[in-house]
Amino acid sequence: MSPMTKTDSAILEVENYKVGFRTERGLAKAVNGVSFSLEKGKTIAIVGESGSGKTVLNRGLMGLLTDSNTIEEGSAKFMGEEIAGLSRQRFWGTNIAMIFQDPMSSLNPVMKVGKQVAEPLVLHQGLTKKESKKEVINLFKLVGIPDPEKRFSEYPHQLSGGMRQRVMISIALAIKPDLLIADEPTTALDVTVQKYILDLLQELQDERKMSVILITHDLGVARGRADEILVMYGGKVMEHAPSEKIFTEMSHPYTEALTAAIPRLKDPKHTRLIPIPGSPPDLVHPPVGCKFAPRCVYAQENCINEEPAVTVKGRHSYSCFYPVGTEKNKDAYQKNAAQGHTAAGLKISRRRVLK
Repeated sequence: MSPMTKTDSAILEVENYKVGFRTERGLAKAVNGVSFSLEKGKTIAIVGESGSGKTVLNRGLMGLLTDSNTIEEGSAKFMGEEIAGLSRQRFWGTNIAMIFQDPMSSLNPVMKVGKQVAEPLVLHQGLTKKESKKEVINLFKLVGIPDPEKRFSEYPHQLSGGMRQRVMISIALAIKPDLLIADEPTTALDVTVQKYILDLLQELQDERKMSVILITHDLGVARGRADEILVMYGGKVMEHAPSEKIFTEMSHPYTEALTAAIPRLKDPKHTRLIPIPGSPPDLVHPPVGCKFAPRCVYAQENCINEEPAVTVKGRHSYSCFYPVGTEKNKDAYQKNAAQGHTAAGLKISRRRVLK
């Protein structure tokens, strides 16, 4: 269990939460026993490669996975109330909002964008059409949409990808939610606009004491914007700690591999990044032991056959037999490097930096 699972001021408490999908091949365990808590006014960033379970986790918490082939188990308490396995519709438009990753597929293509933002204000906040239009135009100004009166009457296809993303952000912010789930909120925006939007979200969060779950591939954004970071892989939590500790005292090899793949300003031009070898695990038939073992340069026999328990050190937790920075970790690498491959058969390239 995560060291941050239980707090008195938590707006969201998630414990052993699971989401699975029935398929022709069997049950795909997309989220497999995730636990964390989020305090009021704080931000938790969830990072990991595509397919790690980040988006499924948050769509599950939102109650958006209602297909009959979907299985939801475990506990998720929002403001002290159990929501797992129950309808969460009454929280939509009032307490919980989500910024979706793909605005083109999330916006209604045959409804003017202004009306789409105004709709929750009329339905859930009790505003008149005139009041809601005024509020929407103010929101458009707030998120940096130029000529907001004109944009109010346009359709999604008439806007650029960046503009559509700002409309999605406007919809989420319109209801002044207690919890905002932001799934790659700046993915369609250029760097300068990204900073503007992230700064805006931070200001509104501070002003409204809003809690935020930030789903991102960008570890730099996670480090600068979140209070804590949860690293997911294969539907499971690999490591969870306060943001800075993830970078200064990382313990899981997957966290290390993610950070090694980040380009750095101090690196000379044409410096090769270190990719993570292999592919994410099959969610229907995952590895028996550690889910990252087939791609881990430190993997030993026990990594393949046993799933490591969660180690908790204060506010830092991780699941690994050979945590980064330890003598056991160094010995495991040297052993694998000497024989040229890991216990899982992963070849150790001579170009890799020796530990």
